[in-house]
Amino acid sequence: MSENPASPPQEVLAGLVERVTFHNEENGFCVLRTKARGHRDLVTVIGHAATISAGEWITASGEWVNDRTHGQQFRARFLRTSTPTSAAGIEKYLASGMIRGIGPAYAKKLVRAFGEAVFDVIEANPDRLREVEGIGPVRAGRIVAAWAEQKAVREIMVFLHAHGVGTSRAVRIFKTYGANAIQVMTENPYRLARDIRGIGFKTADTIAQRLGLEKTAMVRVRAGISHALTEAMDAGHCGLPRAELVPLAEKLLEVPAELVGTALELELQDGTVVADRVGEADCVFLAGLHRAERAVAERLLGLARGRLPWDRIDADKAIPWIEAQTGLALAESQQAAVRLALASKVLVVTGGPGVGKTTIVNSILRILAAKGVELLLCAPTGRAAKRMSEATGLEAKTIHRLLEVDPANGGFRRDAETPLECEMLVVDETSMVDVPLMNALLKAVPDEAALLLVGDVDQLPSVGPGQALADVIESGAVPVVRLTEVFRQAAESRIITSAHRINRGQMPETDRADPGSDFHFIPAEDPETAVERIVELVRTRIPRRFGFDPIREVQVLCPMNRGGVGARSLNLELQAALNPAPGTKVERFGWTFAPGDKVMQVDNDYEREVYNGDIGFVTAVDPEAGELTTSFDGRPVTYPFGELDSLVLAYATTIHKSQGSEYSAVVIPVLTQHYPMLQRNLIYTGVTRGKRLVVLVGQRKALSIAVRGVTGRRRWSKLREWLAAGGDPTGPLGAGRPRGRGPRPE
Repeated sequence: MSENPASPPQEVLAGLVERVTFHNEENGFCVLRTKARGHRDLVTVIGHAATISAGEWITASGEWVNDRTHGQQFRARFLRTSTPTSAAGIEKYLASGMIRGIGPAYAKKLVRAFGEAVFDVIEANPDRLREVEGIGPVRAGRIVAAWAEQKAVREIMVFLHAHGVGTSRAVRIFKTYGANAIQVMTENPYRLARDIRGIGFKTADTIAQRLGLEKTAMVRVRAGISHALTEAMDAGHCGLPRAELVPLAEKLLEVPAELVGTALELELQDGTVVADRVGEADCVFLAGLHRAERAVAERLLGLARGRLPWDRIDADKAIPWIEAQTGLALAESQQAAVRLALASKVLVVTGGPGVGKTTIVNSILRILAAKGVELLLCAPTGRAAKRMSEATGLEAKTIHRLLEVDPANGGFRRDAETPLECEMLVVDETSMVDVPLMNALLKAVPDEAALLLVGDVDQLPSVGPGQALADVIESGAVPVVRLTEVFRQAAESRIITSAHRINRGQMPETDRADPGSDFHFIPAEDPETAVERIVELVRTRIPRRFGFDPIREVQVLCPMNRGGVGARSLNLELQAALNPAPGTKVERFGWTFAPGDKVMQVDNDYEREVYNGDIGFVTAVDPEAGELTTSFDGRPVTYPFGELDSLVLAYATTIHKSQGSEYSAVVIPVLTQHYPMLQRNLIYTGVTRGKRLVVLVGQRKALSIAVRGVTGRRRWSKLREWLAAGGDPTGPLGAGRPRGRGPRPE
């Protein structure tokens, strides 16, 4: 960094780091308490370091400043760290938790046994570690592996830091590329954006530019096109109109449109992306998504054309039989649905809460089970599968578990070659299933099996790309039962009547409800008041009046993550209110985790069998082992500290993340600051997550905007067209030109 002539004279300070008061792994900013040469008392040093630990030796150049709050500090403009060489420094370094498997107790034992040679022993003579009491072959192996990983991760951190990039993803980069990490990042930094979750195009672009890559380099422009399409995929699209994609890439990359056009042609030639028409629009798709949508259409149409796996069932006898078995009289609409299901190879059953979807599915399953039909049940999330099991009395699995995910590559062992063993597959909460997962599931359905898709099409579409359930329904390619009649018992619930009013575009009743009601609206005209009321509701009022556990049974659902009344901010407020004085804790990736905290998994971890949206509770934080343990439905799952970017606090979460889950009590903030997300299907989805209590907190004006906000964003998808034209040999599954009206609104 060049020195400003007017800046104070630079001093050099050297010493041992006694304590790391603060270290931001993303930007490297740190506050260190240091035993500096020539100073009797500990010195506070502030600066930036890619990685830092107690016990390390630092050399810093900078100047002294007098901070109004913290007193005298040394502000380092340059900071270099080196591995400690003194026995005291080595012990402090090992005790800091940097090396998994070594905490304060073993740090003391190792230094007592090997003195200043301890690092050489770990690296060159690891067998000697077993001379230390308590260190057996397993712990010794862990120490050696952790030391090697730590060295590699530090090198990656230093590389990233030198190129102006935050270092918090260093562990994930090492796990992906191993010892070749720095070579990979140097040769093609854009691979980071493609391969590492949490690293975007901008981060990779920063490295590329630091390495001297020109803005107009073709590798950059081509990577930018894939990035633009991936961003579209994150917004739910399977492709984008060319007329949107080119200006988007042009703006993102700051290069001429002609260059984007050339790069796009090269990507098309390589097959990375595919050109196709949706309605009248020329679109560009990521190749994998285009293939997946087409395969879903072909498979559904193929299944629907097959013959039933069971002999003809006389519905006139089956319906009275099931009514006698269950003691429930089926309404006309429910009887019609059961008749259609018994005669259909593929059927969709859709409808909101209280319309009897569960009754119909149960009736169908019990009739088929009595006929000896082999059944399999699944749902996209663990919570939805558990609910399905409770409702039907039959085992239901998550789709991932049903398909037998392979932890090594995230693929599935069940596919067209090794199909599922069933004659009828039932999929619940199908609105949550995105195109790639629907493709994997349909591949594994045997040709002879029937398929029953159940879900509420008026809820939010899947978090992932596409709108599979809506496209299947709109295509008219398979029979659909749309249930609308709310049954008398369900109609007594204000949650259910309010949800249906919202879905029809009508305001729910927001006047003061009876204290025992299950649906309430609490006014809060500004964000500060809303936050106070939400915290008070969750911590005190709901537990006191309804007896719900504030952490395990009450869930705050937000329209969005950002903002003062967004999920991120509310998590910090609720954590402080509900888990105020934890013992041990760990700070990573912008969150503090401690025993008792409610957390959510934010990606699919096939090895640990924990999936995006799963909620758990932190049971232990072990600084010595460098590990955190979380309980998911009573099953302990352990994370090294470096992989805690897979977890976020979950006292509050977004409505999108809550799909497929139900909670005893739900609190939903609705304010005009959420304006970009205020849409009818969002509020409807949030309200339908509450089983026994729903409380809306906010402004009537914001709720009115949401209830009226029906249009939503468009999702660019071709599945509906392919399905609609599937019976036409000149249609898109044949040889001719595609037909259709373009994307539907969400």
